[in-house]
Amino acid sequence: MSNLRSLLEPIANWFNKLGTPEAIVHWGHPLMMCIVVFAMGSAVAWAGWRGRTLTGVNTEVAVKNKADHRKIAPLMYIFLVLGYTGGVLSLVMQGQPILESPHFLTGTIVVALLTINAVIAATGFIGNKETARTVHAYVGSIALIILVGHAVLGLKLGLSI
Repeated sequence: MSNLRSLLEPIANWFNKLGTPEAIVHWGHPLMMCIVVFAMGSAVAWAGWRGRTLTGVNTEVAVKNKADHRKIAPLMYIFLVLGYTGGVLSLVMQGQPILESPHFLTGTIVVALLTINAVIAATGFIGNKETARTVHAYVGSIALIILVGHAVLGLKLGLSI
């Protein structure tokens, strides 16, 4: 961990030299991630599940929702990974321990789960297999549920430092 901190401290020092207000350093990550998690996450989940459940019932709406899911999900993933690294960097900037909190653990689990989902989607659902699509749907849903708990842990962490 000290190796990671020593790698991140020059970056943190550079950001600290910019004179970013403490409130932004402290609460910027949580605010941005709330937008990503609750706005984009709910849109991705809604579109994904509607695309999945409306197939055969209302094919046109299902196709539109699947297309929306394919557009928003990769952006959400990128923003979450960037936010993950930004959260760790924010802790370094504030002189706080990194990689130790339950908030860090849940964030790591979510990034891992969504990486698995990205790989499943990138393979074309392993040859367009229904089982892969089902795994993708439930892994993504579990990740979003964990993100709600992650947000609660993040608020607790933010209020404690």
